[in-house]
Amino acid sequence: MSIKYQRVLIKLSGEALAGDKGFGLDYPTVLEICRNIKDAHDLGAEIAIVVGGGNFWRGRSSGDMERTRADQIGMLATVMNALSVADALEKLGVEVRVQTALQMQQVAEPYIRNRATRHLEKGRVVIFACGTGNPFFSTDTAAALRAAEINAQIIFKATMVDGVYDKDPKKYPDAVKYDTLSFTKVLNEQLNVMDMTAATMCRDNHLPILVFDLNDGNIVKALRGETIGTLVIE
Repeated sequence: MSIKYQRVLIKLSGEALAGDKGFGLDYPTVLEICRNIKDAHDLGAEIAIVVGGGNFWRGRSSGDMERTRADQIGMLATVMNALSVADALEKLGVEVRVQTALQMQQVAEPYIRNRATRHLEKGRVVIFACGTGNPFFSTDTAAALRAAEINAQIIFKATMVDGVYDKDPKKYPDAVKYDTLSFTKVLNEQLNVMDMTAATMCRDNHLPILVFDLNDGNIVKALRGETIGTLVIE
C-alpha cells in the first residue's frame, strides 16, 4: 500500500487523550489513538509526534499566576502525555523515543535534532514534549518548529473536528467547511487552524498542514493522500 508522505509530524491535542472524561488521561482512549498511529507506522512512514497538555493545564487560564511559571507547568503536563502515548505505542509493539525540550534525563532524552532524525530513519516513533522549552510559545508552534527541523513533509493536526470551518460548527449550523486554505487566508481572517506564530512559521517554511478528525482511521487515510479534512497550503 503506497503512502504519499514518508515523514510526518502529528500534532495531538491533550484534550484528545482525556476521552469522555474531559480531564486527565483515559488510557483506553490513548490506546485507541495509538492503534491508529501504529497502523500508519506499519505502512512505512516515519512519524514524529508533538503532544499538547490541555487535558491537565492551560497556562492562559491560570488566573493571576505569572505567565512564565504557568507555561512551565504546561510543559510538564506535556511530558505526562508524551509518556502515556509512548507506553501505549510500546504495548502495541512500536519502538518509541521521548525527547524533551527541558532536560529531565531520568525520564526521557533531551531534544537533539540529529538524534531525532536518526531515530526516525531507524523506524522509531519520536515524541517531542515540553513544547519549544520556552514560555509564551504554544505546542502548535512547537509542532511547526520541530516539523521544520526534522524536514517533515507535512503536519497532521489530528483534532476533535473534521476540518476548518468559517465559523464554529457547534454553534452555527450553516458553518462552511474548507477543503483547502491558503496560509494568507488563515492569517488574515485568524481562522482556527493553529496559532498565528505557528501558521506563520509553516508558511515561511513551505510546510503544509492537514487538519482532520482523529477518529475513523483518518491518520492512515491522510498518509495515503486521501481527501479528508482541510489542507492548508501556500
